[in-house]
Amino acid sequence: QCRFIFPDNLLGISWVDSSWIPILNNGSVLDYFSERSNPFYDRTCNNEVVKMQRMTLDHLNQMVGVEYILLHAQEPILFIIRKQQRQSPTQVLPLADYYIIAGVIYQAPDLGSVINSRVLTAVHGIQSAFEEAMSYCRYHPSKGYWWHFKDQEEREKTKPKAKKKEEPSSIFQRQRVDALLLDLRQKFPPRFVQQKPGEKPIPVDQIKKEPEPVPEAVKPEEKETVKNAQSAGAKGPPEKRMRLQ
Repeated sequence: QCRFIFPDNLLGISWVDSSWIPILNNGSVLDYFSERSNPFYDRTCNNEVVKMQRMTLDHLNQMVGVEYILLHAQEPILFIIRKQQRQSPTQVLPLADYYIIAGVIYQAPDLGSVINSRVLTAVHGIQSAFEEAMSYCRYHPSKGYWWHFKDQEEREKTKPKAKKKEEPSSIFQRQRVDALLLDLRQKFPPRFVQQKPGEKPIPVDQIKKEPEPVPEAVKPEEKETVKNAQSAGAKGPPEKRMRLQ
């Protein structure tokens, strides 16, 4: 059974043959790895030559080329197989490592692939953060830049609005407004007058002006009486003399 995740990339491939799992051990694991349906196995390797000539694996040390060896074993769960380029009986160059966990074969990633994957993950996270931050950025020519967050908008909706205290006007403002209103009244006099609140306004022309009271003519005799009363009030009452009996 072979399961492919990304056929073009061996790091995304896993392979397993369930019939071999009960008999996997140090002696059979290389035979299991050399199955024809295993995509990790190279048919041109020295192991295939030794197998076809019915020789033992000890002859691999005397050959030159690609070979597979059992690097580490922890029966029956973990086996590590290394692919290497043999240049001499004492000199080899590692090419790739494969690990078998519970019968499933995976290719171990190399250092460059690990760093590349971590860098791409970090760059993707940073780019996503910048894109999300830019979605909250607002600009207006009169205000400039500011941040507009969705949770802040929801908090402002639920938050009770505080009433703004009205600042009292200054003396200069009141005097200036009164002067402007007086100037407008003189330029545009009112045409209607509402004498009482709730009543219909009446044209100014229909309002009857009450005649002013004419001052009554005062007689000269009354004038003298008023003057005497005023002088007496100013001087005060005459003192009473005691009568002698």
